[in-house]
Order: sequence, then C-alpha cells, then structure tokens
Amino acid sequence: MSTLLEKPAVVERIERGERLGPLDGRALFDLDLLTLGRLAENMRWRMHPQNRVTFIKDRILNYTNVCITDCQFCAFYRRPRHPESYLVSNDEILDRIQQTVEMGGTQVLIQGGHHPNLKIDYYEELFRAIRARFPITIHALSAPEIDHIAKVSHLSIRETLERLRQAGLASLPGGGAEILVDRVREAISPKKIRANRWFEVHETVHEIGMKSTATMMFGVGETLDERIEHLDRVRALQDRTGGFRAFIPWSFTPYRSALESSDTPGGVDYLRTMAVARLYLDNVSNIDCGWLTEGRKLAQMALRFGANDLGGVLVGEKVIEATGVDFQMTVNHVLSMIRGAGFVPAQRDTTYAVLREYGPDEWE
Repeated sequence: MSTLLEKPAVVERIERGERLGPLDGRALFDLDLLTLGRLAENMRWRMHPQNRVTFIKDRILNYTNVCITDCQFCAFYRRPRHPESYLVSNDEILDRIQQTVEMGGTQVLIQGGHHPNLKIDYYEELFRAIRARFPITIHALSAPEIDHIAKVSHLSIRETLERLRQAGLASLPGGGAEILVDRVREAISPKKIRANRWFEVHETVHEIGMKSTATMMFGVGETLDERIEHLDRVRALQDRTGGFRAFIPWSFTPYRSALESSDTPGGVDYLRTMAVARLYLDNVSNIDCGWLTEGRKLAQMALRFGANDLGGVLVGEKVIEATGVDFQMTVNHVLSMIRGAGFVPAQRDTTYAVLREYGPDEWE
C-alpha cells in the first residue's frame, strides 16, 4: 500500500482507544485539520453522547486592577496609586450580583490583580456578604491570587483555602495558568508563581473537597511541545485527584500589552489546539470554547473540534476588554450559535449539571 494512504500511527492509537503520550500529542499538531477535527469530535461524542451544548449564566467581577506582578501579556493591570487603578466597593459588587440574580444568573466569577493591601479578611468579608444575600455560586480567585493572599496574610495555601471555603468560596477557576512551563513563565511573567505552585494550589483545592477548572493561554512564545507538556501535567493531576471539572484553552490577545508585537494565534491554530486538548485530556469531561477571545464564529466552529460547552453569558468582564477586544453576547446569541452548529442548547450550573434544556422554539 502506498505510504500516502497509510494512517498516521497516532490516528491508529486513537482508534484503538489507547492513551496518548507526549510524542503522540505533538504528532496531533501535524495532522491535517479536518482529520484532527473528526477525531476530536468523535471523542466528544463518546464522552457526551447527548446532542447537547451547555452554557452558564454568570457575571465576571474584576474587583480590582491593582497588581504588583507586572505580567507582560496583561493590558488590564495598573500599579498601586496609578490614576487608572481601582478597587470596586463591596456595595457595588453586591449591586452587580443583585442584577445578575435578577437575570437568572447562577454563578459569579470573581478575579482581580495581586493587590498588596488586600489580606484574607477582605475576601472573607466579601464572600460572607454575598452568601448572606444571594443563592449564587462563588467561583473565584485564580491560583496566583490564592498564593498572593496566603503570602500577604502569612498563611499556608491550605489554611487560606479552608478559610475562604468557610466564607463561601465554592470552586476555583483555572486562571493564571498561561503556559504551565517555567521557561515560558520566566519570560512572560517572571514575578508570577511557577508551574509547580499552580499545581500545588489546585491539588490542595481538590484535597479539601472543592473542584476547579484548568486553562491554557497559548501564543505567548511557547513551543508545541510545551503546550503538550502543559496538557500532560493537567492530565496527571486529574489522574490523582479527579478535581478538574473542565479545561478552557484560549489564544493570547496581544493588543495594548507589553507583548503587543507578538504574533496572534490564528483561527486554525485555535481549532488545532482545541482538538488536541480534547484528545489528550481523556480524563477531563468538559472542554469549553472561548467566544470571548475568539469571537462567535470561531467558537461555534470549535463545537465541532471537541468542545462541548460555550462558557458563560458574561456580564462585566474587564480583562479581555482592556485589550480592545469586546465581543458581547446574550442568551439568544448563545442559543442561535448552538443550534446553528447542530446541537441542543442547555443551561448548566457550576458543576456542569443541566438546569434547563431549550426546545427548538424557545428564546429569552
């Protein structure tokens, strides 16, 4: 048989149901795009046989842009005492959550900068105030934020997480991961925690009974092998704890940041990375696609490259907005996107449990 007709070894391994290794993961990037998409979609159907794509109604609250970490990729942060720096008051946060609850929101995602003056009591007071007033899930604080809070409060990671959980923290988002390889982190965020510390925080989250998500922001000068290393380490922790509910990859948006001259990953690179993530992370149930950074059309295509969730109908996001990228979305936009891709839309909660499945003629 002509070698042109032979299946690549990695395709045969996938079709036999074998677990992929790092060399296999790297080989996936060399497959033609349609073959890669077909393999990822097949795996998605095996893991999610319902003809359904989920989303969550939530609000992002970027409570402060004050940060002392100076990441080169970030256009959002401001140094302390900068004229554009801010700290949102608790009253305003509660008002925004009230609006979210009235809109049917079930989750609030709270993230900000590494503020040098905010110790753990600030977050405990805020979380308790939210829980006292609203039946909403607090999905908050990235691993680097947890590390920062622990340091300024003179606490261990476990003590910090346990106190925040008692105050109302329900789960941890996967932010601050970027690329979980220290060579890359030293180049783009030398003051931010290293990869081992990111994994330590999430492993501790899982050990005390909470769940979290994992992310990857690619296109910041990493190699394809380093993307696979990132995925491999996420999979390894998931093997140990089972604590990741989802994985969310997105492409770096360089505008207005110190890395503004970097090449932005294109749509093909995004779809390839999405598909590779679905195939490699065989123990992570959910893969979310990022309409916020990628736009509606590309996110819709990602639903045929392994993704099964569209994330949140976001209200109030400021970090990506700071780059000049400002995609807006309503529930009806999401319903149209999902149906246009051939799926049934369903609203979920933070645990990925379905709250409502929409009929073909249902809108909001």
